[in-house]
Amino acid sequence: MQGAKEIYRELRKRIFDALDPEVINRLDTRQLSEQLSQAVAMLIDKEQLPVPATLRSDFVRNLVDELRGLGPLQMLMDDEEVSDIMINGHESVFVERNGLVEPCQVNFVDHAQLLDIAKRIAGQVGRRVDESQPLCDARLADGSRVNIVIPPIAIDGTSISIRKFRKQAIDLKKLSEFGAMSPEMAQLMMIASRCRLNILISGGTGSGKTTMLNALSQYISEKERIVTIEDAAELRLMQPHVVRLETRTAGIENTGAIYQRDLVINALRMRPDRIIVGECRGSEAFEMLQAMNTGHDGSMSTLHANSPRDAIARVEAMVMMATNNLPLTAIRRTIVSAVDLIIQVSRLHDGSRKVMSIAEVVGIEGDNVVLEEIFRFQPQAGEENTHKVQGNFITPGLMKRSVLVEKARFFGLQSQLESLFAMGATT
Repeated sequence: MQGAKEIYRELRKRIFDALDPEVINRLDTRQLSEQLSQAVAMLIDKEQLPVPATLRSDFVRNLVDELRGLGPLQMLMDDEEVSDIMINGHESVFVERNGLVEPCQVNFVDHAQLLDIAKRIAGQVGRRVDESQPLCDARLADGSRVNIVIPPIAIDGTSISIRKFRKQAIDLKKLSEFGAMSPEMAQLMMIASRCRLNILISGGTGSGKTTMLNALSQYISEKERIVTIEDAAELRLMQPHVVRLETRTAGIENTGAIYQRDLVINALRMRPDRIIVGECRGSEAFEMLQAMNTGHDGSMSTLHANSPRDAIARVEAMVMMATNNLPLTAIRRTIVSAVDLIIQVSRLHDGSRKVMSIAEVVGIEGDNVVLEEIFRFQPQAGEENTHKVQGNFITPGLMKRSVLVEKARFFGLQSQLESLFAMGATT
């Protein structure tokens, strides 16, 4: 295989040196493939290289992928089983399949090829990555989210992380079938979305926060005007009245940056019924809470936290980033009056993703925010060393003073809500 790699590297260099960019741009993919196939065959025959027909086809496909797609990455982008691609230098590639990370035999010719692909990805979305700006967040044409870090920041070579965009949106019913939640939990979240509860989705990296946000958004009324705000647009709302806003990084002169906080403030002037922030990670949380408290019921967002209690503390910290004038007590009262429901999602050691908790923000007692857990996932004892995580989704039921009960009554969904808790506590 090492000999084949060296042969391909030499063929690639000679063909690329001879390419005319204007001619390449005029050819469609089929014509380009035919031209490259002839060039590869000619060079192999001329040098009398020991390359079988199947390997020649691989060479041609790799060349086409590099000129039209993302080079060695294209094969992984086309593989529907791959959800994440992680590149740690040109000789180290890992992928995530079915929730589990594994090494991948895809390699780049050299560091220069990987760096060229990284720059091309950034350039396709109007962003740049170079020594003066070695970090880049971008979105591919298909909606996949990509993060790029190049030397000198990335010590072992260019790093690219791609979170692939699912072609088909997953709804709450599908998530229930996958075992991420019980059918009763799916029904409760559907009611919560329809009843315009303000919802935070909390979880770690790769836990399924955005997937959950997309699923919840499917139950928003088509009559509502929705404004979405993201760093890299990946939400897919099916409603007809949606305005999608995306942040912008600074330009070459380090000017022109548009942050999430700017977009949230602007969204309040756009007459939205709901505001959905893809991920709260900074001072925009303050404006988001203000929006939830001023007539934009049903707003939603995600954040990084390990539990509903940690999510409250995280929001407190983000609000403090926006203002130093509010005492902690006032911040907590603002959170309590704004946020109705916190959904905690996690990726477990077997690769599965589950809703670990659904908690309602009830009120404040003294200096503490009061949370009431409606559902939680309880793992079975003694399952730590097994391959598959087993457990039950349990619920103590709803409180009579629950805001969900009040909203469900207002929207005519009270009977559906009550039926969820009529069959017992464990599912």
